[in-house]
Amino acid sequence: MEKIAIVGGGAAGMACAVHLARKGKRVILLERGERLGRKLAATGNGQGNVTNINLRGDCYFSDAPQLVEKVLSRFSDRDTVRFLEGMGGIFLADSRGRVYPAGRQASAVVDLFRRELARLGVHICYSAQVRSIAYERDFTLTWEGGQVHADAVVLAAGGKAAPQFGTDGSQYALATRFGHTVTPLSPALVRLKTDPALVRGLKGIRIDGALRLLRGGSCIFSDRGDILFTDGGLSGDLVFRASSYAKEGDILELDFLPEVTKERLSRALACGEGEDRLLCLVPNGLGRFLSRRATGEEALIAALKGYRLPVTGTFGFGEAQVTKGGIPLAEVDEHLESRKQSGLFFAGEMLNVDGACGGYNLQWAFASAFVAAEGAARC
Repeated sequence: MEKIAIVGGGAAGMACAVHLARKGKRVILLERGERLGRKLAATGNGQGNVTNINLRGDCYFSDAPQLVEKVLSRFSDRDTVRFLEGMGGIFLADSRGRVYPAGRQASAVVDLFRRELARLGVHICYSAQVRSIAYERDFTLTWEGGQVHADAVVLAAGGKAAPQFGTDGSQYALATRFGHTVTPLSPALVRLKTDPALVRGLKGIRIDGALRLLRGGSCIFSDRGDILFTDGGLSGDLVFRASSYAKEGDILELDFLPEVTKERLSRALACGEGEDRLLCLVPNGLGRFLSRRATGEEALIAALKGYRLPVTGTFGFGEAQVTKGGIPLAEVDEHLESRKQSGLFFAGEMLNVDGACGGYNLQWAFASAFVAAEGAARC
């Protein structure tokens, strides 16, 4: 009989398998697809942003922030780097604290895991989408064409975001059969939709600006960073961060020149006429767009310092990097073991935890995998 079964061959599942195998546990890793780490191989725009050295509990959304902080304290960003470098490779932080492999290739991180899993002799079963888990003296996991018994199970099958990598949300049903609930699911770290007329012709224009997210007259999020105009909406790291807070009906207020005062803008605008007034202030395409929409200097300055766009929705789970929602942390203990069924553990995106853009979600995957492995090893 296999000692511990792990459902899901993503970042959390692979990390959990490594930790358990290093403890001498017999492990079977069940992956629904034909290869491991498909989503991990695409992280950080394919460059492999695995964690962030500016790790803080307030970078995460959850129903139990104190438990999130406790898990992160047991396996920090430094622990993640040590863990990964222990398998080989070098990992370095950039100026924003985002940690990447020195070779800037996410697929190579997956290869590190594959090599280590092979070295440890972990049994990997591909094309094994688990259909049911039952418990009677031990766990029985069943998939089309296969079945296995285990003393403990770690569910690390991902959320609903990025279904092209095999994470369609269907695996939550494995937990609900044991009495677990699932909070409402929504896409996070995703492009935001707006009125197409308010961004028409701006596709591909990128700026380093400031963004305020307004709701009912109050600012619920503000930050500075990368903003990219796309068809019918906005993308970029700053927009992804805002998407964790945004709801339909909110207002995005963009400051295209956050370091420039209105007085300084007025002096620059006085030197030109028409569309030429915005030369060397913003990208030419954006300058022409704003000049056509804003009549008079006061209106143009207002548009440069506070262009407003309504949030009409997101581009959905198909484009989202992570899932907001999942199994409530109130239903697991400090070891991430189910309060409904002993021997059942959770790791990664299946739990109701989502982080900011910049390596925080992979850090949660690795930290929760470590804590779940520590708990499962005792079974």
